[in-house]
Amino acid sequence: MGEMQAVVGVVRQLYRYPVKSMCGEALESAELVWSGLLGDRRFAFVRAGNHSRFPWLTARELPQLQQYHPRFVELTNAGNAVARVTTPGGADLALDDEQLCAELAAQFGAPLYLMQSGRGMPDTASVSLLGLATVEALSAELGMTLEPLRFRPNIVVELTDQSPFAEEGWLGGLLTFGERADSAQVRVNRKDPRCMMVNLDPTTSTQNPQVLRKIVRERDSCLGVYGSVEAIGTIAVGDTITLSQ
Repeated sequence: MGEMQAVVGVVRQLYRYPVKSMCGEALESAELVWSGLLGDRRFAFVRAGNHSRFPWLTARELPQLQQYHPRFVELTNAGNAVARVTTPGGADLALDDEQLCAELAAQFGAPLYLMQSGRGMPDTASVSLLGLATVEALSAELGMTLEPLRFRPNIVVELTDQSPFAEEGWLGGLLTFGERADSAQVRVNRKDPRCMMVNLDPTTSTQNPQVLRKIVRERDSCLGVYGSVEAIGTIAVGDTITLSQ
């Protein structure tokens, strides 16, 4: 049998997260490199003296971390990255400013230091994708308005058939974004297992345990999908998404 192709949706939102667990940076277009969106999770604050396999400071330990808004001033794939952060109090600080690290350490209650990785520091997979219909269905079931950013996706898509959770049917498939010579491609590998982070409102950091509870009970703890980059290139809001299986 030959390969089957179908247009399955359109890219509606793109996010990268310059600093692990801080607020996402909305993009109109991005470069997909082998490690994911260029600059994604390039920086992280690390808990000093923590020698575990997961030493990063995240919103699990400090929920208000999501209220810090980082943005890149300079970014290349060669390792050059300069970022600034707007704090909840309105200060605009260089990411490596000691004042920022001291502020976070005071809230956390223990020393921290800043780390940079050219490959990024995702928890597991390099790319995460979520359907708008999935978020809307979960919102309706919970009787509350949920924003896609709560689930910290890289790519938010509007599906052609508007079916919630339909992206879970793309496992093993290849997604092509746009019809350019340098259109990026992502292989959909597995469902995205969720943790308490989805309980956090990305604007206020308030927690609602009903969100994760429902995902655990009715979606086998998963929402959205993870993928790996199959072909580096560009991706943009408005791109048509073609699925090959």
